[in-house]
Amino acid sequence: MDAQQKVTDSRVLVVNSTKSWDYILAQAHARACPVVVYFTAYWCAPSKYMAGFFENLALKYPDILFLLVDVDEVKRVKDKMEVKAMPTFLLMKNDVQVDKIVGANADELQKRVAIFAQMACKPAQDQA
Repeated sequence: MDAQQKVTDSRVLVVNSTKSWDYILAQAHARACPVVVYFTAYWCAPSKYMAGFFENLALKYPDILFLLVDVDEVKRVKDKMEVKAMPTFLLMKNDVQVDKIVGANADELQKRVAIFAQMACKPAQDQA
C-alpha cells in the first residue's frame, strides 16, 4: 500500500479539487470546526517524511478536521492560500488562517497544533 493510499484510508481528508476545497471549508465553517491543512507534493522528500506524523496528529485530535492538498493536483488552492514551499501546514478557524508552519518540523507542528486545539475547540462561552 503506498503512502497516498494510507492517508486516504485515514482521518485525513484528501482535497482533490478547488470545488471540494470550497465545499469542505464551508462545511467546517458551518460547524465551527477547526482545520489543519497539509500542503504537500509527491516529489518532495520532506513532505513524505511528515506524512505519517500528520496522520498521527489526525488520530490524536479528533475534534479537528485534517486535510491534505497535493499542490500539483490542486494548484488554485495552493495559489489562493499563498503556499510557496512544501510542506506547509495551515491552521484555520472560521475560514481564517490563524497560523502557518513551513517546513518539516514535526516538533513545532505538534506544539502549535496542541495550542490550536486548546484554543479552537473550546466552547464559544469559554473564549469570551
